[in-house]
Amino acid sequence: MSGSKSSSPSAAAAARPGSMTDEPLGLTVHSMPSPQQTLAVAEQGRRTRLGRAKMLLVMLVCAAPVLASYFTYYVVRPEGRSVYGELIDPQRPLPAIDAVAPDGTSVALASLKGQWLLVVVGGAACDAGCEQALYLQRQLRETLGREKDRLDRVWLISDAQPLPERLRPGLQGATVLRVPQAQLAAWLQPAAGHELSEHMYLVDPMGNWMMRFPPNMDAAGAARAKRDIERVLRASSSWDEPGR
Repeated sequence: MSGSKSSSPSAAAAARPGSMTDEPLGLTVHSMPSPQQTLAVAEQGRRTRLGRAKMLLVMLVCAAPVLASYFTYYVVRPEGRSVYGELIDPQRPLPAIDAVAPDGTSVALASLKGQWLLVVVGGAACDAGCEQALYLQRQLRETLGREKDRLDRVWLISDAQPLPERLRPGLQGATVLRVPQAQLAAWLQPAAGHELSEHMYLVDPMGNWMMRFPPNMDAAGAARAKRDIERVLRASSSWDEPGR
């Protein structure tokens, strides 16, 4: 019709309230790691794996001499070689108990670790059999020559009786401790039908009781016991040194 005004569809749409208009889309762009960052992460992972491998290797190197010496002594023994002492399997570690020194001070039994120990057990009164054992214990150590500094003499007294003066000269250089009989019996064990005081016991530097010698050992038995002790000292020479 003449005189009427018309508008374009787009203008009409724009004029209507609530109408949609075209707007640009917004995009969030996450940056990708640079090649240098990727290489750094890979290098860190490689170093971590390498560090773990080195730690495992060090542990194996440290343990190898100990394992080799025990394998040599217990497994690769030449045919015909007899062992006088009885090997203890499984070995029994030093218990976490306190002993009492002759002067009354408390001493952790585990503090004896670090040396081979030749142990005698008995009451303080020390009868003839006990005196013989202490004498042979002293002689065994002395006959080891230059290796004797790797072996300590230990007398574990199982009661509270006073120590006889007659024994003191022969105990010079020995470790003397009081440990109640019940606590000793929970660690050391005699052969069937025998008493703790009838044996000598060999303990390794790690604190494991590993050998028991036959009861009431005489001079001939002491010579055989010496050969056993020399063998374990040789087998452990690569990792055991004199002194704690």
